[in-house]
Amino acid sequence: MDLLSMLQSQLSDDVLQQLSRQVDAAPDQTASATNSIFAALVGGLAGNTASSENGLQSLVMALDRDHDGSILDDLGGVIALMGSGNATDSRALNGAGILSHILGERQEMVAQQIGQSTGLSTQQIIKLMSLLAPIVMAVLGRMRQSGQLDMGGLLQALVGAAQNAQSSGHGDLVGTLLSTVLSGRQAQQSQSDEGGLLGGLLGSLLGKR
Repeated sequence: MDLLSMLQSQLSDDVLQQLSRQVDAAPDQTASATNSIFAALVGGLAGNTASSENGLQSLVMALDRDHDGSILDDLGGVIALMGSGNATDSRALNGAGILSHILGERQEMVAQQIGQSTGLSTQQIIKLMSLLAPIVMAVLGRMRQSGQLDMGGLLQALVGAAQNAQSSGHGDLVGTLLSTVLSGRQAQQSQSDEGGLLGGLLGSLLGKR
């Protein structure tokens, strides 16, 4: 199962209902938005691994230190806690902080782009992103804990998920994120060659290890 499918599999009907209540949206709108948000988050993480020489190592350290995947055992309760604003002292649940690390100043741009296709406001999307960001880290952390992902495997999972997101209708969103992060590097290629960009990114980074 690819990473995007694993992320979507965490969202049971009950969890989607909980998310919808938190952002005051219809469940079908929430479900549509989560697809795009997961695509954006894995695209952002894939790009961040190339933003600096230690990007991948920093991600691995964050996963090993703060994200063991245990929040996945009670996502309904976790989402309620995050929505109440009482979870910011937990690195694993600090959705706004995680989102800032992944997308930085691109949060509003991403939210606006997703909002245009889902009918949700920018504020609703940003809140939903902050609720979903810890889930992305928890899934990656659990895979790390179970021994499924070494550093190379983590990079391959992220880049593979970004490629899948592009081919499943999120190419513009993921391409914009990668072009921003990789400005001055491979991003000078046209966005029509995004698959080649991601493939080249994967090969170049694995070649440095």
